[in-house]
Amino acid sequence: MARILVTGGTGYIGSHTVVELMQQGYDVIIVDNLSNSNQAVLDGIAAIVGTCPEFVQADCCDSAAMDDVFTRYSDIVSVIHFAASKAVNESVEQPLKYYRNNVMSLITVLETMRKHAITNIVFSSSCTVYGQPDAQYLPVDETAPLQKALSPYGNTKQINEDIIRDTVYADKSLRATILRYFNPIGAHPSALIGELPNGVPQNLLPYVTQTAIGLRAELKIFGNDYNTPDGSCIRDYIYVVDLAKAHVKAVQRMLSGDADEPVELFNLGTGCGLSVLEIVNTFMQVTGVKVPYQIVGRREGDIEQVWAKADKANHILGWKADTPIEQVLMSAWQWEKKLRSNN
Repeated sequence: MARILVTGGTGYIGSHTVVELMQQGYDVIIVDNLSNSNQAVLDGIAAIVGTCPEFVQADCCDSAAMDDVFTRYSDIVSVIHFAASKAVNESVEQPLKYYRNNVMSLITVLETMRKHAITNIVFSSSCTVYGQPDAQYLPVDETAPLQKALSPYGNTKQINEDIIRDTVYADKSLRATILRYFNPIGAHPSALIGELPNGVPQNLLPYVTQTAIGLRAELKIFGNDYNTPDGSCIRDYIYVVDLAKAHVKAVQRMLSGDADEPVELFNLGTGCGLSVLEIVNTFMQVTGVKVPYQIVGRREGDIEQVWAKADKANHILGWKADTPIEQVLMSAWQWEKKLRSNN
């Protein structure tokens, strides 16, 4: 079966995508520098699918290391590029880290792909490229104008999308699929892999589950004075397993030659916006566990409200994110409990 290179494949979304690829019969080679993930994730993947993917610990910014990977695994037919630093507020504090890692890793991957005549790439982008859309563009579809990014993280995604378009324009053999995620949450139903943040979580749901299990004294909710029904930010929360399946669809579409354009772009979301407080309250309802929280000031870089219009991915990729939010939140709780039972 065809081999897929997954950069950042021991990370949260990457590991779930590796599982879906392997379950569809693909061979996978993971490249990850483990800067924000743990090699033990490979054991979880192996427990789910019955075999361990190939793994190389390397930095995607390292040209020699990437060249060695493509040379050793000469049967690679496509790349899924996840490897990136991803915390919005950290990017505001450490912009150079984000520009160096996120932009240089993509440039290095593209250069190495061209050297080895690999012609397909799926790029992990983000709804942050839309900034705060005007009300007329909510829900956001792929034709909505991109706003000035509110964080260096979001800006790296905009820059990387431009790099991909320019590279594909210059190299007519290259095909790319850009997937703009909304907010991935949850864990694999086996509770063998899930979100595993280092230190204090930057994303909402791990903070909720860590507070629920007693690891954190209370959850901080950043702002209750936004122009939303309950004053907290609204996001489109998508189940990570649903999200992972979209990557398989994107790879299959490129490998089969079905792509209509050299660069295809898809929003990946549920089409439903939920507020931070709705997520917290629903979590408490489905688990029966109380989550103490405190409202604090707004966090720099946060967008007030954004959710997806995902019709294009629904119709063209034949993909839909339709796992009920209650089931998604419970999967995150099962993962958290499994994590703590192992410690």
